[in-house]
Amino acid sequence: MNAFVFYSPTKVIFGKGVENQVGREIKAWGGTKVLVHFGGGSVKRSGLLDRVEASLKEAGLDYVLLGGAVPNPRLGLVYEGIDLCRKEGIDFVLPVGGGSAIDSAKAIAIGAVYDGDVWDFYDGKAVPTEALPTANILTLAATGSETSEHSVITKEEGGIKRGIGFPVLRPKFTLLNPELLYTLPPYQTACGITDIMMHTLDRYFSKGGCNEMTDRIAEAVLRTVIQYGKVAMENPTDYTARSEILWAGSISHNDMTGLGLPGDWSPHQLEHELGGMFDVAHGAGLAAVWGAWARYVVDADVMRFARYGVNVWGLNMNWEDPAATAEEAIRATEAYFASIGMPTTISQLLGRALTEAEVEELAEKCTFFGRRTIGSLKVLGKEEIKDVYRAAL
Repeated sequence: MNAFVFYSPTKVIFGKGVENQVGREIKAWGGTKVLVHFGGGSVKRSGLLDRVEASLKEAGLDYVLLGGAVPNPRLGLVYEGIDLCRKEGIDFVLPVGGGSAIDSAKAIAIGAVYDGDVWDFYDGKAVPTEALPTANILTLAATGSETSEHSVITKEEGGIKRGIGFPVLRPKFTLLNPELLYTLPPYQTACGITDIMMHTLDRYFSKGGCNEMTDRIAEAVLRTVIQYGKVAMENPTDYTARSEILWAGSISHNDMTGLGLPGDWSPHQLEHELGGMFDVAHGAGLAAVWGAWARYVVDADVMRFARYGVNVWGLNMNWEDPAATAEEAIRATEAYFASIGMPTTISQLLGRALTEAEVEELAEKCTFFGRRTIGSLKVLGKEEIKDVYRAAL
């Protein structure tokens, strides 16, 4: 094993009806006044918000509601939440929803105790050292934000999507009830399945060689999501399928699947720009670029891709031509994405091809306007990034 540090302090409370414990748990953490942050009407229509409010009242906690979180969560709403926290004397932030609400809540939590512009953290100008405590009630297995140190926010001006990861962003606890996923539309379920897979793959395909235990955990997560993802798509109220996917989503992004490896993350960086410019669903954007990226970098570690094909997809290893097994693994991944309704090209994602001017803009933003390269398995600069976008068309 390579050296690593593993830090995952979030308390996980898993099972049916656990959302009803939220007031008691927040009170145990010292919270007295809570910002409840959520998206649209689904948490209201399902009765979940009513149950949350009842639990907070039972625990004697004051609270303020802030709805409006959307996919590719917006900086403007973060600013609104920060102002609300300061005005109302909020001391605990509780997102109820998917990764977008959680990411937005994390941004609010660090911004509320920061004298500057919260965007400074996402633009690399500052590092957060404190935050209001957060917890969450998850309604979509996808981003893994419920137990991770990450947050991704989109700045409306310029359509710029940026992610950060700092220990201070770790939630105090998460409440995971698989039944809360039953009413998800199939497309959102599929996007979540893809995102879980990609959080694992972006760690698995990394410079640094093999770390056997870590690799086996990653492969197990992938096999589990692939198997139960199809079941959940066919039977949305299958508790076993929803529970396996829900827990896999947390494991995929609490760093356990990449210990000892730096990760690559190029597909995520490529998608962030698509999400920022075109407001596409994150999972769908990842599926659209992954195959092109994989074929562009596969020669950097053919045996890694071949191992993935054998251990995850059950392929037979072609020892005379490992590259053939690697290509078969890439095709198997794309075929799975297609089978659950995900696009495998940008043209499928957007309904049209990118223009060359759009490719140029995407690549420029992906390099942070010339300030960085991406990837570790194969380092990609602006010209290589453009090549991948073109190959994904």
